[in-house]
Amino acid sequence: MSKRDYYEVLGVSRDVDQKELKKAYRKLAMKYHPDRNPDDKDADAKFKEATEAYEVLGDAQKRQAYDQFGHAGVDGQAGGGFGGGAGGANFSDIFGDVFGDIFGGGGGGRGGPQRGSDLRYTLELTLEEAVRGIEKKIRIPTLASCETCDGTGAKPGTKPKTCTTCNGAGQVRMQQGFFSVQQTCPSCRGQGTMIDDPCTSCHGRGVKEETKTLSVKIPPGVDTGDRIRLAGEGEAGAMGGPAGDLYVQVSVREHNLFHRDGRNLYCDVPISIVDAALGGELEVPTLDGRVKLKIPAETQSGKLFRLRGKGVTPVRGGPAGDLLCRVQVETPVNLTSEQKDLLMKFQESLTGEKHSPQKKSWFEGVKKFFEDI
Repeated sequence: MSKRDYYEVLGVSRDVDQKELKKAYRKLAMKYHPDRNPDDKDADAKFKEATEAYEVLGDAQKRQAYDQFGHAGVDGQAGGGFGGGAGGANFSDIFGDVFGDIFGGGGGGRGGPQRGSDLRYTLELTLEEAVRGIEKKIRIPTLASCETCDGTGAKPGTKPKTCTTCNGAGQVRMQQGFFSVQQTCPSCRGQGTMIDDPCTSCHGRGVKEETKTLSVKIPPGVDTGDRIRLAGEGEAGAMGGPAGDLYVQVSVREHNLFHRDGRNLYCDVPISIVDAALGGELEVPTLDGRVKLKIPAETQSGKLFRLRGKGVTPVRGGPAGDLLCRVQVETPVNLTSEQKDLLMKFQESLTGEKHSPQKKSWFEGVKKFFEDI
């Protein structure tokens, strides 16, 4: 049976470069690999055909002979497995890119020092602490390098030995049919070393569970969601590797007076109907102390008064925000009979709509609403 043209098999032009050639083969290999098509004989045949084509076209000398003489120029040279001499098709590279996810090989971890894990700690602050900045001490559980064995996991006076199964590589090659597959070494579990006499303090782990106290400087202006990174304060690395980092996550508790929105603060200020109608002056709180707030006559409930610069200076810089005071007109309660009579007389003295600026527009809106139904 005559063979198909190798360029046709891979679906590429005759002037294709090595990068595109490799890309085309990877696509076909992933599609037709036998492990992904266990019961498809046609897929197995297409996979072998694509592999044969790539072995020839991926080798500069074989490709030149094929271009000049066709299949006759390379008969007997294809199908030689993963060999590939100088300038040949790099099947180990193809293997790592294409089949690593099939067999669990590919990258894999090597023996030797490994960086420790990063940690996260949620730090609750009051609004005052977040706005002004503070230094806090925190206690965190972590894995620290074992002092007894200096993180090696071996008993003092001894040291880990190179794994005889993988010779320290942390991985071994195993034959799986047509392919040589790289897997994590089952003896040392990818460490590359083995401990015959483990440390009695850490039981061979090289790390121990500890609780440590750290001092964290909180800059002024932080808000919920901000993070502070403490380099090297995470978990200790394995086999003497560097420690990870600690990320302190800020969470600001709700305040009983102020609500923060970015750089601005909001505050509800209750006022009497007399102050709202006649105007007046009252003290309002800020984070820097009390200030006077003038209430003009005829102030309506919900009106906002802005106190510039009394908000928050953002941690990332910029001008301070403002404090916005929202007045809430309070209705009197627990009235005496005399006070009720005074209010009734006051109500009777109000004639026309000029004393209720919102009443007319509200009733007109209600009337229009029912007319439109």
